[in-house]
Amino acid sequence: MANRKSITVTREKPSGLNTHFNVPGQGEVTRGQLARQVSQGQHEGYHTRKLPDGRTIVASNPDGSERNNLG
Repeated sequence: MANRKSITVTREKPSGLNTHFNVPGQGEVTRGQLARQVSQGQHEGYHTRKLPDGRTIVASNPDGSERNNLG
């Protein structure tokens, strides 16, 4: 399992939507790929959320610190 602090955002849209992530051992993956992996329990410390438009995003589980949030 990847460490929650090891996944980083590599690309985002002008709107701020994160689209690509660096996952250690995998390199760059898309939001959809990462969302599937998180849903399957492959990345401890993360969960998915469904946006009103139907897209699924990845978010880090809250821990009281803003320094290690995705984005």
